[in-house]
Formats: sequence, structure tokens, C-alpha cells
Amino acid sequence: MGAGEFDLIERIRRRIIARDDVVLGIGDDAALLAVPPGMQLVVAMDTLNAGVHFPLDTRPADIGWKALAVNLSDLAAMGATPAWCTLSLSLPAADADWLDAFLDGFGALASLHGVALVGGDTTRGPLSISVTAHGFVATGAALRRDGARIGHDVWISGTPGDAAAALALLRHAPAPPAFAADAAAREALRARLDRPQPRVGLGRALGGIAHAAIDISDGLLADLGHVARASGVHIDVDLDALPASPHLANVARDWRLRWQATGGDDYELAITAPAAARAAIGALTDDDGTRFTRIGRVAAGAGVVARCDGERIEFDRLGYQHFAGAAPQR
Repeated sequence: MGAGEFDLIERIRRRIIARDDVVLGIGDDAALLAVPPGMQLVVAMDTLNAGVHFPLDTRPADIGWKALAVNLSDLAAMGATPAWCTLSLSLPAADADWLDAFLDGFGALASLHGVALVGGDTTRGPLSISVTAHGFVATGAALRRDGARIGHDVWISGTPGDAAAALALLRHAPAPPAFAADAAAREALRARLDRPQPRVGLGRALGGIAHAAIDISDGLLADLGHVARASGVHIDVDLDALPASPHLANVARDWRLRWQATGGDDYELAITAPAAARAAIGALTDDDGTRFTRIGRVAAGAGVVARCDGERIEFDRLGYQHFAGAAPQR
């Protein structure tokens, strides 16, 4: 006989970490949580659907990692410290082996950032995962999209474009003719797609330095467009300044820039800050050595413009949109 709903819940409960601020966790109708004095609660939620947010052949452990990572990335963009999460699982069948593998990835990232799973739900249905992450930030200190000001620099962490290149290798996104990569590059690019690294440390370090921030989930230009609208400014992006990983070094320039500017799924941080903060931001380093690169400028006006060799460059789309035609596999 297969596992039932409560068997699955018990498997999940046995894998969670403990925190002193969890007064009551999994096992009751709701959780009881203690928010530290002087802190605001930051809440983010994302849903991952099979064939939309991850390829159908993605390993369960990687799905588990990514389901939490995309939420921690949102907390990082607010400058928050992660604390708790909830997990809602829709599964086609009560597959205990799949769940254990999923929890391997989910739990590894949760332990890395001290995140306690405090509740959720399990149902039968198409494979879909929803996570709500909770974190803390000092009152009034959260980074927001509406903080960009005229004269600010624009920065990006890491090397955008790798996840889009991985999707192209998997034939889930457009690619140049005969696009290929060696085994090591394919593995590295696929890891960037399947196991994004939420920039929690960098996000926390930006307090008092950056004025606006957003994580890059749908595409650099699309997400910077959200910052421009929220702040009532114009953002100019120098695509020539975008840092590229070694795995994209030999890709045709127009394709590389397209992936970097519009591809999404990188979960890097884009920020704006005054010019006086250049030295401080340039000195920031994540645990894996990731740094920020200055890629643009905030000016008067509206919208986002991308430039190459000083000339304006147009793309057919600025980023991923869920309801723009048929949903591709991402």
C-alpha cells in the first residue's frame, strides 16, 4: 500500500530544522511564530509548476532546492534574513521516494540559511510546489523597488544569462544554429538553472548602501522595468558592461546579450545606489566569490533602454511573461 497524505506529512516533519522562534510548528491547524522586537516581517511566495518553471526531466532534489531558492532570492532583494517557510505540494501520486529526494534538496538549502519549515499542505494533482518564505528586516530598513533616484548607478550581481543558455541547450528556448557546449559547460549551466544561489548574504550587506533592489527572475530588462516604474525614473543599461561566465564566452555576441538581458531564471540581484557607494559595493563578496558589476545609470524619464557600443538596442521581448501566448517550458 502506498503512502497516504499523513504519512507524507510525517516524512516532511522529520526533516525540518528547529528554531527557538517557532513556538508551534507542523502538526496543528496553524503555526505560532515569534517576530523579534524592532524587526518587520518580510513575506514572499512563489509557485513552481512542472513544465513551466522547471523542465519535466528535472531531478526531484533540484526541484526542492529551486522551490525554496526562488523565495529566498525575493527575501534577499529586500535585504531580509530568512527565518521560516511553508510548503504546499501538489503531487500526482503519494510517491515517498520522490518526496525524500525533493526534501534532500529543499532541506539542504533550508539548513544552509537556517530556515525552518513550519507548515503547509499536501494534495493530489499535477506536480506543483508553492513556498511562502518569511524573514526579518530592521524596521524601515527594507530595500524596495521604489528607491531608485536620478544619478544612481545600476549594478548586477554574478553573471546573468547562464540559466537562459541552459534552457537553450535543452531546446526549451531559442538558440543559435548548432549551439552546443562541452560536458563540463553543460553541467555548469544546468546547475545555474536547477540550483540558483539566492544572494542572501549580499542582500543583507546592502543595508545602508543600496537604495533599490530586485531579484532577476523574469529577465534583467523586464525586472529593471519594475524598478523604473515604481521609482518614477528612467534606467539606462550598458549591455557591454554585463559580466559573462566562461561558459558563454564563445557564444555569438548577439545571442549572449539576448540571454543576459532578457533570459531570466538567474536570481541575481539588480540594485541602484549613489555614486558615493561605488567602493563599498565593489568590495562586497558573496560566500562563493560573487561580486557586483556596475552596468548602468538612473536618469530622468521613464522606462528602460539597453545600449550596445553606445547605440540603443531593441529586443522582441524584455523578459518572460506567463500569459504572453503559449507557456514554454522554462
